[in-house]
Amino acid sequence: MDLQFYGANCVSVTHKGSRIVIDDNLADLGAKGVIKPDDAALFTGAHGGADKARLVFDGPGEYEISDVSVVGIPARAHVDEPDGLSATMFKLIVGEQSVLITGHIYPELSEAQLEAIGLVDVLIVPIGGNGYTVDPVGALTLIKKVEPKLVIPTHYDDKAFKFPVPQQDLAHALKELAMEPKETVSKLKVKPAELADVTQLIILEKS
Repeated sequence: MDLQFYGANCVSVTHKGSRIVIDDNLADLGAKGVIKPDDAALFTGAHGGADKARLVFDGPGEYEISDVSVVGIPARAHVDEPDGLSATMFKLIVGEQSVLITGHIYPELSEAQLEAIGLVDVLIVPIGGNGYTVDPVGALTLIKKVEPKLVIPTHYDDKAFKFPVPQQDLAHALKELAMEPKETVSKLKVKPAELADVTQLIILEKS
């Protein structure tokens, strides 16, 4: 399983030649989208660009994409009222590995949500904050609840994007997270045998 990061909240998961792109809203932010016709697309919230992918999932449910099992878990969006559930977290099960993409959610998870999430190897979580998405304090709350093996932060300041609300820069957000990155890579190849028992932070460079 290979993971790549394209800026904002957009990441891709590639497995056995199939690629799943998550939250490609890049065109809405003044950049170029990355979805290709053979890709499957997942969206954790409101989106455009769905017409470019061969498959699109943007809500709760259980799906199969090639050899990848996908579970969409309803969640309260960061801007929802307390009883709102307009966002979707996605858990991908790729062979023996699992990835959770939270999207722009309210960081307090219920017991039912945590049960649906289960064990997670890789947690992909925004850290930009400022009322637009999860901030580092909220991200740390999610990390402690989910207890993943690896954490990949997304949606921090990037001058290539026109965010409607300024986002925290990566260095400042990492100070608030109080986690030292294990490494910075351009592409992450996740191997079960290399996952540690303690949570580690990985910085994915923008592709």
